[in-house]
Amino acid sequence: MKKSKFSLLFILTLVFSLILAACSGGGDDEASSDNNEGKGESKSAAKQELKILDSSEIPTMDTALAEGSTSFDYINNVGEGLYRLDLENKPVPAMAEGEPEINEDKTVFTFKLRDAKWSNGDPVTANDFVFAWRRAIDPKTASPYGPYMMGGKIKGAQEITDAAAAKKSYKLESLGVVAKDDKTLEVTLDKPIPYWEDLFAFPTFYPQQEKFVTEKGKDYASNKDNMLYNGPFVMTKWDGPTGTEWVLEKNENYWDKDSVKLDKLTFNVVKDSNAQATAFEAGEVDRTWKLSSDLVPQYEGDDRLVNELEKTTFWMKMNQQNEALKNVNIRRAIAQGFNKEDFAASILNNGSLPANGQMPAEFVTDPASGKDWREVNGDLIKFDAEAAKASWEKGLKELGETKLTLRYLGGDTETAKKSAEYFKNQLETNLPGLELKVESVPFAVRLERDNKQDYDLQEAGWGPDYRDPMSFSDLFVTGGGSNRMDYSNKEYDALIKKARTELGDKPEEYYKTLMEAEKILIEEDVAVAPIYQRNSATLTATKIKDIAVYDYGPDYSYKWAYVAEE
Repeated sequence: MKKSKFSLLFILTLVFSLILAACSGGGDDEASSDNNEGKGESKSAAKQELKILDSSEIPTMDTALAEGSTSFDYINNVGEGLYRLDLENKPVPAMAEGEPEINEDKTVFTFKLRDAKWSNGDPVTANDFVFAWRRAIDPKTASPYGPYMMGGKIKGAQEITDAAAAKKSYKLESLGVVAKDDKTLEVTLDKPIPYWEDLFAFPTFYPQQEKFVTEKGKDYASNKDNMLYNGPFVMTKWDGPTGTEWVLEKNENYWDKDSVKLDKLTFNVVKDSNAQATAFEAGEVDRTWKLSSDLVPQYEGDDRLVNELEKTTFWMKMNQQNEALKNVNIRRAIAQGFNKEDFAASILNNGSLPANGQMPAEFVTDPASGKDWREVNGDLIKFDAEAAKASWEKGLKELGETKLTLRYLGGDTETAKKSAEYFKNQLETNLPGLELKVESVPFAVRLERDNKQDYDLQEAGWGPDYRDPMSFSDLFVTGGGSNRMDYSNKEYDALIKKARTELGDKPEEYYKTLMEAEKILIEEDVAVAPIYQRNSATLTATKIKDIAVYDYGPDYSYKWAYVAEE
């Protein structure tokens, strides 16, 4: 392969030639969207290649181990499940040849698979799905998403997780996925769920070839040579989690290759937003990552600036392994102790909204009132310096302390660093006796430390994986795969379990129950401190058409994207 024109020397030249302060867009850059849709009406250019910038390395390409939007975005472009989201955010059959046969109880689904191939020419079989799903739920894999996406949804999944937690034996064969033959897959749910198509479009449910994964062992998905692909593109360059450049090329073995117009996409990691904008203006790249606050006003009214209010909420996680953070008054003081309105306006300045709850605005509608969830459940915790100080003093007294030192784990992009400094200044000012020690690390390192719970405070974002409030609500159940902060509340757990198991066919009660759970999580327990709902502002060349932008699941698909004639 040719080396990218976007060389390290060029990046360094850009960075050191900047006049404006350098920053990178949108928090820690993990979760969301962007848009420049042409709906296929423009004539395609002769050369179908794009150069695109990202702000984070890819931590993993293993569907069983992936947990961040960067991984999911690229897995989605080189892989495919039973369903795929189309240009309109609708799940459509993909590896499935068509819609499944469904039993009367709506719990057993029988899929016929199409004649699809892996990139090595081998057929995609039903056993590839069985193996991948079992691997994702197997506690030995330590998948961050398998138990979360399957528990309480796929028959047997929760029992496997519970048995492992209790150090009891379990059988992966009890998981509700069976290969009836090479082209027939039977899936059994715990109960009917309205968003099953969304689940089967999500990367955790993509197939893996057992023979290939077994042969590669621990090296599986560690770089482009240790992977198989069944999606629109293949990776022809990617050196692994530390790689800062990767290349996708059209997969000639893809069943729907005629719909894929792009021949090549080259991605480079540039953490500096000003350097990204400079490269874009120089014509070196066709699309940037999210812009920083100082750049957005400069492009107001420019048709190359694309804005999208994401269904993604960022909050501050508070690790209750720290004795001080077990105290609800300390947590409440932190959540009330920084001005999130000012943060959104001054540090982000990109259309992001202050968040006062877990659920984002404009995601789901309350069936009882027809109103947006956020409007119905209200602001659950707001900035209030006086109340924060009072809670802080009460918490310190309960702990028998006069001061505290906490570690803040943040990202290494410029905006992430600015955010950390903002929180440090606000919290140390409003909470006398607090010292906040900021640690800025690359995203892959932050994931590793999050998994080990090696932090006190941490800014984290979450975008929905399927179109249902449960995609947010069950994040913090006791022992949940995403609950890496030791939060536990039996009442909260009971509400989530009730909604999962009893209220699937009672939408009004289902929503009411999950709203009650959100109030416990944020208003009463202050398990996390909501910060903002992210708006993405990116620069995209007007010649790029039909990038699929998603409200849930992976953020982007380039399957239908193309370069139009200018």
